[in-house]
Amino acid sequence: MKKIFTKEVIIGLCVAVAILILCFGIEFLKGINLFRPANFYVAQYENVSGLEVAAPVLVDGFKVGQVREINFNYDNPGKIDVLMALNKSLHLPTDSKAMIGSTLLSGSYIEIKLGQSQEMLPVGGVVESGSTPDLMASLSDEILPSVGSIMPKIDSLLLTVNRLASDPALVASIKNLETVTRNVSSASRNLDLIMQRQVPGLLNGAQSAVANIDTITANLNLLVEELGKLPLQQTMENVNGMTANLEKFSSNLNNPHSTLGELTQDSELYDRINRLTADIDSLILDIKKNPKRYISIKLL
Repeated sequence: MKKIFTKEVIIGLCVAVAILILCFGIEFLKGINLFRPANFYVAQYENVSGLEVAAPVLVDGFKVGQVREINFNYDNPGKIDVLMALNKSLHLPTDSKAMIGSTLLSGSYIEIKLGQSQEMLPVGGVVESGSTPDLMASLSDEILPSVGSIMPKIDSLLLTVNRLASDPALVASIKNLETVTRNVSSASRNLDLIMQRQVPGLLNGAQSAVANIDTITANLNLLVEELGKLPLQQTMENVNGMTANLEKFSSNLNNPHSTLGELTQDSELYDRINRLTADIDSLILDIKKNPKRYISIKLL
């Protein structure tokens, strides 16, 4: 009976196993786990520049699968089919979108924007595709024109700075600034010395002034207490009485029918008083001239 496992068969099996291990190893190095169950979906793009097999498929930044195949659709020229292997627990709503994005370091990836539809896309179905703006394209389209327009202004600014730097007036101003700085430093030192010498005296004077203020405050408090002890109510009553008497006296003076009013307002009485005063003056003068006429001295 012939042997089944001859050397040739064993060598063939070893080669097949080695090839199988090599294939699985290559896929594993690409990041593809052939033993993990997955659901496959297809997305069609017009341009997949930068996207490669084993590129990650993300949902909200979390990896949920990877790209398994990228094939040109010969039945629909201009379209490229991308086969995505996603986690079996993930179900895609029919209005979901598969967007191609890219980064400077890790290359391109597919970002799935989950939709809000209650109907789920069947396994193997086509996911609506799209693409996010390329970072380098954004730089070249938006930033570079702005930089180009700024460059002439930068050149003009540099020329102006060079003129200012070579201007002798600027050098002189810098030297003057150094002189001013030295003067300010000297003034600051002198001020420190003055403060060290004068501040203690000022503090002593301030303390003395505070003590005087305390004494004045105490005296004022005593004065207030003494004023509080005075019979202010009785004094005010006396003042009010005097004011009433003065008003009564003033009214009597102004009343022509009162005695004081007649004395102050009767012109005839005034004239009589004047004549009487004149007669008394004449009598006094006559007495001075002729005393014998009025005084008689008899000797015994």
